[in-house]
Amino acid sequence: MSALVLAQDAFSGNLNPGLAAIGYGLGAIGPGVGVGLIWAAVINGTARQPEAQGKLMNIAWTTFVLVEVLALIGLVLYFIASGAA
Repeated sequence: MSALVLAQDAFSGNLNPGLAAIGYGLGAIGPGVGVGLIWAAVINGTARQPEAQGKLMNIAWTTFVLVEVLALIGLVLYFIASGAA
C-alpha cells in the first residue's frame, strides 16, 4: 500500500486501529531515544563540571518537555486515526 493511500484512509477514518497502534509505537521510539540522550548528556556534563549543574538542568527540562510534546502529539494522532476518541 502506498503512503498516499494510507494517508487518505487515515483521513477518512478507514485506518485499521492495529495499524494506528503500530504507527504510534514506532513514533514513540524517537522521543524515548531523545529523552535518554538528554539525560545522558546532563549526567556527563555534571560529572565534568559540577558547578554547571543548575544551568544544565534548566536546559535539560526545557528540551525534555519539547521531546515529550512530540510523544503526546503522536498519542493524539493515534486516537484520531483509530477513531477511539
